[in-house]
Amino acid sequence: MKILKYFYLVLLLSIISCKNDVNTISEIGHIHTSIKKEFAPDKRVELFDIQFSTSNRKIILTGETTSKKAFSILLDSLKNRKLPFVNNVRMLPDSAVGNQQYAVARNSVINIRSEPKHSAELGTQGLLGMSLKVLDKKGDFYRIQTPDHYISWVDKGGITKMTKDTFDRWSASKKIIFTQNFGYVYVAASAHSQIVSDITLGGLLQYISENNQFYQVRYPDNRIGFIKKEEGIMYSSWLQHLVASEENIETVAKKMDGFPYLWGGTSSKGMDCSGFTKMVYLMNGFIIPRDASQQINAGKTVDATLTFEGLEKGDLLFFGTKASKEKNLRAVHVGIWLGNDKMEFIHASGNVHLSSMDENASNYDEMNKNRYLGSKRYLGVKDKNITNLKDKMKL
Repeated sequence: MKILKYFYLVLLLSIISCKNDVNTISEIGHIHTSIKKEFAPDKRVELFDIQFSTSNRKIILTGETTSKKAFSILLDSLKNRKLPFVNNVRMLPDSAVGNQQYAVARNSVINIRSEPKHSAELGTQGLLGMSLKVLDKKGDFYRIQTPDHYISWVDKGGITKMTKDTFDRWSASKKIIFTQNFGYVYVAASAHSQIVSDITLGGLLQYISENNQFYQVRYPDNRIGFIKKEEGIMYSSWLQHLVASEENIETVAKKMDGFPYLWGGTSSKGMDCSGFTKMVYLMNGFIIPRDASQQINAGKTVDATLTFEGLEKGDLLFFGTKASKEKNLRAVHVGIWLGNDKMEFIHASGNVHLSSMDENASNYDEMNKNRYLGSKRYLGVKDKNITNLKDKMKL
C-alpha cells in the first residue's frame, strides 16, 4: 500500500509538471499538500512546513522539515518542471544545534512544551535518563523528539546535550531503573545524607557500582548519587524478567490510583488520560503513541459492536465524538479496561480512578459510556506504532 501511494504521488507530480498553468504557486502548493498528507500527516511526529513565494521570477522556498524523503520529492517536482527556485528550507536538525544532535533528560521530570517558552501549553513530559533527539534551538529552548516520536520544546535546564559518540556510550552503558512512584537519589550511600535530586517511576541512571543497600549511579551530566536497592533494579534484568501480562497491566495501573490529573503530564507527578495509559505500558516494556488520538490508530480493533463484550484486561477504551458526514471520528479520552466482573476501567480524569460501565455500579460513568468509540488491544499485537523494548535490547 505504501509503494502504491508513492507511485500515485509520482504520477500526480508528472501530470502537474506537464501543465502550462500560470498558477505555479498554487500548483506547487497542491504538490506540497499531497506530499505532506503521505509522509507527514501528523505534525506532532514529523515536520513538513514549507512556504512558497516568488521573487525575480524564481520560486523561494522557506520553512522547515524533518523528512528528507518528502522534501526530496518536492524538490524533484520543481526540477522536473524546470522551474528556477531558491531553497531556504531548513532540514532539521541543522547548524542551529551543531553536532550535539542528541540529549538525555537530566531532571526527574522534564516539561516539554508546544512552543519555546515557559508559558506555552504543556505537550508532554520526559523522565530522567530518557533519550532524545535534538532538532532545533530558539533562545534557551531546544526542539526535541522523544522516543514516541513526539516533537516539542524543552528548556535547556532539563537536558544534557550530547554528540553521537557520547550518546552512543550512554545508551550502551548499564542502567538502573527506578521502580517506585517517588524517591530520592542521595549524595552518599545513606538515606540520611543530602539528596542529589528526586526521581520518579521509570527514571533511568547509569550504573557505576553497588553495595548491600545502594546502587551508585551517574547522571547524564556526570553528577554522582546513590539509589536504594529496594527502589531500583538493573534495567537489563528488569526488562529480561518483565512479563507484559494482563495482571501486570492492572498492577501497574492501580499503583497510580489517585495520581493527580495534569494536562500534558506523563509522569507520577501528574498525568493526563493518554499520559497515564502511556506510563502503564512503559512500565510493562512498551513505548506507545503519546496522545489518545494517536493511540486509537495503533493495535488491534476489538469490541467493534460497542457492547463491551470480548474485551480483555489491558485493552484501551477510547471516548469522544463519533464520525458523521461532516466530521471524522475524534478520540479525546482513553482508559484501560480491567473488567473483573464489574465492567471496570481505570483512567485519568480529575485524578486516576476506577469507573464502571455497569449502570448499577456505584462508580458508573454514564458520560463516558455515552461517548464510547471502541477499543484497541496492544498486548500480543505487532504494530509499527508499538515499540517492544525487549526487541530493542536484542538489536
